[in-house]
Amino acid sequence: MTAEITTEKARIGAPSIAGFTEEGEGLVSAKVDHSHNHGLTVMSSRAERLTSFDVADFALPTGREEEWRFSPVRGLANLLSDAASDGEAAAFTVEAPEGYVRGSLAQGAAPRGTVLTPADRAAVVGSANTDEALHVVIPAEAEPAEPVRILVHGAGAGRRSNAHYVLEAGANSRSVVILEHTGAADHNGNLEVIVGEGAKLTVISVQLWEDDAKHLAQHDAQVGKDAVYKHIAVSLGGSIVRLNSNVRFAGEGAEAELLGLYFADAGQHLEHRSFVDHNVANCKSNVLYKGALQGKNAHTVWVGDVLIQKQALGTDSYEKNQNLVLTDGCRADSVPNLEIETGLIEGAGHASSTGRFDDEHLFYLMARGIPEEVARRLVVRGFLNEIIQQIKVPALEERLTEAVERELAATEN
Repeated sequence: MTAEITTEKARIGAPSIAGFTEEGEGLVSAKVDHSHNHGLTVMSSRAERLTSFDVADFALPTGREEEWRFSPVRGLANLLSDAASDGEAAAFTVEAPEGYVRGSLAQGAAPRGTVLTPADRAAVVGSANTDEALHVVIPAEAEPAEPVRILVHGAGAGRRSNAHYVLEAGANSRSVVILEHTGAADHNGNLEVIVGEGAKLTVISVQLWEDDAKHLAQHDAQVGKDAVYKHIAVSLGGSIVRLNSNVRFAGEGAEAELLGLYFADAGQHLEHRSFVDHNVANCKSNVLYKGALQGKNAHTVWVGDVLIQKQALGTDSYEKNQNLVLTDGCRADSVPNLEIETGLIEGAGHASSTGRFDDEHLFYLMARGIPEEVARRLVVRGFLNEIIQQIKVPALEERLTEAVERELAATEN
């Protein structure tokens, strides 16, 4: 990785867009010449992605598929197999007010399966091998004083764990839900979220696994009229973590914010994918993922997809990914995708950057007597703190700040 910073930006405003008509323009090529693509399968539109509850519809990935080309599939054989959980491979604990946990949902029992349909091999085998899904409901108008917590603790590396959670936020409720992962396991976890009209829900998924854990997940949300949904993914632990966060809308005036923070060490693979499907008019979305990398073969991946459908007039959408490379031998892949089917929008755009420390920031701090090592730590801390401060749960913010400090200390050693 060189010190050069690479940036891609686009910003489109409405209602008059050069080269656009009201029919819009697909910013993803409609055709791919596979003869020059080394057999790689590429979708011409994000809307074409296969979704199904049938395991047979998803072959084992080889790594040549567009969806899996950045992932270390050879190390995921256990998680991609159609297999049940290995006994008590993971312990699940729920901390919530009385009445919020509504028991479990069998396959086919609504609302399970009404929002999340598996979109890759990991999600479908996780769904098929979870007989009962945890069902948590935030009652309408409720404003719990403390976050609802779903704690997952793996019992040992290599032990297969499947899980599915269904979370409903009732109309006009205000709540925070924390999904936290610790210990070690090979864990498949699906989360489907229904945000009722006028509700405000924050979901925080924290990956603090041990070094030998592996975690694949699909999180899907449907956001109701005038509702606000925030999803924050924080990935610091695990040898391989791959999290898909997807959103669509159920009514006008809805807003979605997808945020992420990750810090990859030597040999660690942290992959985050997001998809915002603007399928309803007059909705907003904002996506921001920030990551740091250090050590040989540290690898991070961010793929951000935004689809603005023809009927989604008045959409306002933006996505950005920023990566800070701390040592040699790292690799950061960053792929923003924007597909627009109507020109009658408020705005849409994306940005992506990967690079080393900002020399001006370092010079500013060192010129004021701050040693270089301390200055570097301050720059990284400030870079990542933009995401941490969005959590709004003081105890969790403190824990994550301490975890980032431990990562930085490892850099210096």
